[in-house]
Amino acid sequence: MNGALLTASGPSPLWYATRASGTVSLVLLTAAVALGIAAAGKYAPLRLGRFEVSALHRNLSLLSLAFLGLHIVTAITDGYAHLTWPTAFVPFVASYRPLWVGLGAVALDLLLAVALTSAVRGRLGRRRWKAVHWLAYAAWPVALFHAVGTGTDTRLSPQLALYGACLLTVVVAVWWRLVRAGTQADRVRRWATAGTLLVPATLVAFLAAGPLQPGWAHRAGGTTQAPATAPSTPHPSPTPQQHPQQDEHEGDDAE
Repeated sequence: MNGALLTASGPSPLWYATRASGTVSLVLLTAAVALGIAAAGKYAPLRLGRFEVSALHRNLSLLSLAFLGLHIVTAITDGYAHLTWPTAFVPFVASYRPLWVGLGAVALDLLLAVALTSAVRGRLGRRRWKAVHWLAYAAWPVALFHAVGTGTDTRLSPQLALYGACLLTVVVAVWWRLVRAGTQADRVRRWATAGTLLVPATLVAFLAAGPLQPGWAHRAGGTTQAPATAPSTPHPSPTPQQHPQQDEHEGDDAE
């Protein structure tokens, strides 16, 4: 009986769908960014034509946006975090973890700018389109910190390994591009070096001081009012026995 009650009052399937779709979207975005950096244009592998590389890059990007859309829809529909459509597009206005949800909104806006300008690429011209296209690369670290800061799934070893793999993939892609470019990349090499050192160092420091420490769900602003399935109580900090769904949500937050 107690097990059935806990199952009924646990997080909804939408909550798990939100976390899963966010993780898949980040993995696909990482693959698209790494491919765009390392193998696009004249640096494409000899066995692949530029058309095949461009098509793969475009399809990865579209799949990432599709899973991102699912991530947003399930997060809003689930209702636990009280997110709305404006909070998905307007940064830092959400009541639930405003900074970290806001970073997700920033990443979404940057990716939408890339997608929309790609649709009118012929009218913009290659130089203007390419300038906007760089926003996709800026969106990737923002999306990574959104994922790390929004959920305490980060404390799980598989999730940490996944974030580390994403980070390593992009760093390797940057240095592969620089090596292939040779002396032509001298003017950007110092900036690339700084970036490939700064982002991992910042991420490690943030993990050590934030998500990996006890009480991160509270400090990140992740407390919300109890779900409708739980009885109301005047106490601000209900026990897990009183509100098992809230305890589960705060212990395993969405990406």
